[in-house]
Amino acid sequence: MSVIPHLINGELVTENGRAVDVFNPSTGQAIHKLPLATRETIQHAIDAAKAAFPAWRNTPPAKRAQVMFRFKQLLEQNEARISQLISEEHGKTLEDAAGELKRGIENVEFACAAPEILKGEYSRNVGPNIDAWSDFQPLGVVAGITPFNFPAMVPLWMYPLAIVCGNCFILKPSERDPSSTLLIAQLLIEAGLPKGVLSVVHGDKTAVDALIEAPEVKALSFVGSTPIAEYIYAEGTKRGKRVQALGGAKNHAVLMPDADLDNAVSALMGAAYGSCGERCMAISVAVCVGDQVADALVAKLVPQIKALKIGAGTSCGLDMGPLVTGQARDKVSGYVDDGVAAGATLVVDGRGLSIPGNEDGFFLGGCLFDNVTPEMRIYKEEIFGPVLCVVRVNSLEEAMKLINDHEYGNGTCIFTRDGEAARLFCDEIEVGMVGVNVPLPVPVAYHSFGGWKRSLFGDLHAYGPDGVRFYTRRKAITQRWPQRASHEASQFAFPSL
Repeated sequence: MSVIPHLINGELVTENGRAVDVFNPSTGQAIHKLPLATRETIQHAIDAAKAAFPAWRNTPPAKRAQVMFRFKQLLEQNEARISQLISEEHGKTLEDAAGELKRGIENVEFACAAPEILKGEYSRNVGPNIDAWSDFQPLGVVAGITPFNFPAMVPLWMYPLAIVCGNCFILKPSERDPSSTLLIAQLLIEAGLPKGVLSVVHGDKTAVDALIEAPEVKALSFVGSTPIAEYIYAEGTKRGKRVQALGGAKNHAVLMPDADLDNAVSALMGAAYGSCGERCMAISVAVCVGDQVADALVAKLVPQIKALKIGAGTSCGLDMGPLVTGQARDKVSGYVDDGVAAGATLVVDGRGLSIPGNEDGFFLGGCLFDNVTPEMRIYKEEIFGPVLCVVRVNSLEEAMKLINDHEYGNGTCIFTRDGEAARLFCDEIEVGMVGVNVPLPVPVAYHSFGGWKRSLFGDLHAYGPDGVRFYTRRKAITQRWPQRASHEASQFAFPSL
């Protein structure tokens, strides 16, 4: 069984000590050993980043961008290899893995615009012989902690932008599927990134706490569950760090009576069951306005859910692979048990699915609940699996109140042909990312990604313009060159024009 190393100061580093297994979820077999970093290993990465920072911050943004251009090319050339690694360790289909990588590459493309996005602001003659300007300077050593569900895309939300802004970055990826993340980091070094500017360290809470507590680390980016997001935000800001911590979600899709139901069903199938529902933007609640809409939706969903093509993620032509671990599968199955016990109608039951040839894989079929109510645990909590809940309401206002009352506010959407209803929904819904006839309204790379309420801790969203502001700090400079022939008396009042 191979050992997956750390990447520190441009070198692959292995260590003895605590380690965990990395599984192929399609077979249920352990395929790699992953060492868990000690605090000394984390400090090694921090020291390398700190040493690399002075030269990197003084590297012209255009030269930093050139590294990103080469990196983009290498990512595209290695798409099949990266997708294979994602599928082997996460379980998602090859097509889904390739799509994830493409969305990550969009963020590299945005980072290639470093000379433009880092331009400051200049004002001449704000006063007699006085000019003023501001520019955006890097923070120093920054770090990112990323989840298992997007081992390529989410790290690419973070470090390309942080690095072109002049920072040095330490990445702690998920210990469940780290191989693709490590390969992508190696490609960035191959593209010409100097040693120490990017390090990858594997670990658990010990590594996370070491990054939080290290005074050299000036900022932390996180994507994961809400309890951990809240912990990292509280502990990081307590130590004076800048923190953006993206947490959980419970994303609702509202179906109006005038919705194009066939297109809505197609959209919901992908949004609810794609990637086995292991997405923070997955639609897990369909809110139907009227029993007629609900009845028609369920009737159309049932045959499509039962027809889902499920198998080993590395096979072609599939709709779903396995969940990432046996524990994840069992947790989702437990939610299904709980929903049945609470009185929801289990219309499609995906429990107990066995795939011939992959009987030990972590598989669960698509599940569909009807007659779900807001008091039920399957409605309140993020399930993170292939489970869709149908909730019935009588009006758009009732649907919006349901969404606004929920603790999460990550993503939502409405299916309708009514422009007035869509506009009202967009204006009044208390959610950070909204789609109109778009089930997964993930912003493109030159916008920013983030939810509201307990889906985001921090003031700035991920990537895009907010990402630039997060990884830099503004410095305002006011400069005066008085004329030699003049002499002015001292001024004791507050300066004004």
